[in-house]
Amino acid sequence: MPPDDLFQGFDMCLAVPMTISAINGYQCTCEARGIERDVSLFMLQDESLKPGDHVLVHVGYAIQKVSAAEASESWQLLDQILATEA
Repeated sequence: MPPDDLFQGFDMCLAVPMTISAINGYQCTCEARGIERDVSLFMLQDESLKPGDHVLVHVGYAIQKVSAAEASESWQLLDQILATEA
């Protein structure tokens, strides 16, 4: 199968690694590359989270806690994808 057709017919979701800067109940403020967003922690209620932790954010929800190394690796991969798109 040619690479251009590899994902034809498939929808893909993207989660962006962000750093928690403040927490207020099940809401938090996250930052990534100078951009701040309000993010729901509802899906990670059983996770121990604190400012400075890294999470994957998808459509306004933190869906997974990740290490700093995993967040950095994700950004490196996203940078590679964006560089090929330019």
